[in-house]
Amino acid sequence: QVQLVESGGGLVQAGGSLRLSCAASGSIFSVHRMGWYRQAPGKQRELVATITSGGTINYADSVKGRSTISRDNAKNTVYLQMNSLKPEDTAVYYCNAEFLGTEYYDGSYRDRDFNSWGQGTQVTVSS
Repeated sequence: QVQLVESGGGLVQAGGSLRLSCAASGSIFSVHRMGWYRQAPGKQRELVATITSGGTINYADSVKGRSTISRDNAKNTVYLQMNSLKPEDTAVYYCNAEFLGTEYYDGSYRDRDFNSWGQGTQVTVSS
């Protein structure tokens, strides 16, 4: 079983900074891509930033220039440094990981690709 444990959310004033962390643990052989998504009240979940094991990075236009995603491959951990935060950044931030893992299925173990989500961490930016 794989777990994604997020930390670093909280309440911050506009213009402030936060650093989110997400650590993946469990039966993981390799992590292909990790990233962050967010969901504000009444809105759909949207991409914030992703990073592949090879270091390819993708940012949403809304956070480009204000956020930096990074990862520690040895620790299967991804970080999101967010600066110059705005009230519209307020949302629940979810960690996501695409990885090769193992599962017990139909009497034997097998390897397959997984896509897992963390529980989410609240980020609130006050004006």
